[in-house]
Amino acid sequence: MPPLKKIVVIGPESTGKSTLCGQLADHYKTLWCREYAREYLLEHGMDYTYDNLLEIAKGQVALEDKTTADLAEKYRRSSGKHMPLLFIDTDMYVMKVWCEFVFDQCHQWIIDQIVTRRYDLYLLCNTDLPWIKDELREYPDAGTREKLYHMYKDIMINQRTPWVGISGNYDQRFEKAKEAVEYYLKSDI
Repeated sequence: MPPLKKIVVIGPESTGKSTLCGQLADHYKTLWCREYAREYLLEHGMDYTYDNLLEIAKGQVALEDKTTADLAEKYRRSSGKHMPLLFIDTDMYVMKVWCEFVFDQCHQWIIDQIVTRRYDLYLLCNTDLPWIKDELREYPDAGTREKLYHMYKDIMINQRTPWVGISGNYDQRFEKAKEAVEYYLKSDI
């Protein structure tokens, strides 16, 4: 199997990350890793603690590892017809921002995962989509969303993995994301 390419979609809440991951996975006929936090918070509620964020981070890593194994099996069965791509909705940078924004600190385990886990491309979703209320979202005000976006952007600027900013309506985001993925695959940065 050629090396798996992992593409992470990050950004503040309600910026179309899950939608974009699903669109890209459908387009490239592959799998995507969902955000474990949604599952966790739907089961346990929104009254989370600092230690709950560590549980969520560990659940996200386990889900990513399981999805990676599932994709490897899918690729093996397909006789290697497609480059194996995995789209990931959320990684440990998201957990770091969440911990620091809410609790002014971050678990060392999350930092260790940031250092050891490797990704091939980041797609950073901007806050220019309208905020959509759901039972798990916390920050409807534009000022907070912008502050969070800039936290993510600062992380992207100061790390080594290639990244592309994604903005516009849902169709424009999908087109920009496809262009970024195609460019990455052709250049194999």
